[in-house]
Amino acid sequence: MKRIGAHVSASGGVENAPLNAQKIGATAFALFAKNQRQWRTKPLTEKSIEAVKDNLGKVGIAPRYVLPHDSYLINLGYPEPEALEKSRNAFLDEMQRCEQLGLTLLNFHPGSHLKKISEEQSLDIVAKSIKLALEQTKGVTAVIENTAGQGSNLGYKFEHLAHIIHKVEDKSRVGVCLDTCHTFVAGYDLRTPEACDSTFAEFDRIVGFDYLRGMHLNDSKPDLGAKVDRHHSLGMGKIGWEAFRYIMNDSRFEEIPMVLETIDDTIWAQEIEQLYALQSP
Repeated sequence: MKRIGAHVSASGGVENAPLNAQKIGATAFALFAKNQRQWRTKPLTEKSIEAVKDNLGKVGIAPRYVLPHDSYLINLGYPEPEALEKSRNAFLDEMQRCEQLGLTLLNFHPGSHLKKISEEQSLDIVAKSIKLALEQTKGVTAVIENTAGQGSNLGYKFEHLAHIIHKVEDKSRVGVCLDTCHTFVAGYDLRTPEACDSTFAEFDRIVGFDYLRGMHLNDSKPDLGAKVDRHHSLGMGKIGWEAFRYIMNDSRFEEIPMVLETIDDTIWAQEIEQLYALQSP
């Protein structure tokens, strides 16, 4: 079964996120488990933790279909020790929050070398950062999101994802989230079934579908290979509907959270319906 939702608001408390997901007909969802623009936030209360678990039960969404996203401030590939330590502590806090909530995934952008060290050196730092967090937590998988390739960001090549995974010893707790917009603007074509065949075959060869733990379903405002991260509503960007039809009818994308981060949250329910309608009988 395909599990589709959106990155919903956790305003007023993380316990509200499952209820917001239900309102749009979601069978999966993403959220921020803490304020994504602050380094420090208050610890989760027992009341909130229990309410999240209760509300997941009420809406019928299992924890494995929830794909929390970490703070945008975190850079696990930071070239400078002091700033790296700050990011590593914040990432550990995010992993521990997932652990407290009984959630099994944490989605994050790998980081940036800031043009101060090589990509390979920074990727090694990312892998070490993940390893340290895994050693201090249990039951939560670190899910690396591919990126658009803006600036000095890592993760825009499938080889970057494979490099990090290769360096993390506990392969059972590391995975990948593929963002369709990021994939496209990084230079991997998705506009036709043939293009999807080629791109996903390359992903399978370099990374492996065994590591796919989630998807972000977004159309793209920029063109193929633009290396600019600008999402669009489904079918309204440069990717078009064929990629999403392909994904909805390919068994390799079953039973993972597939999350909309498209630009108009007022039509998320409609987009979810449109995606399900693409499935062949």
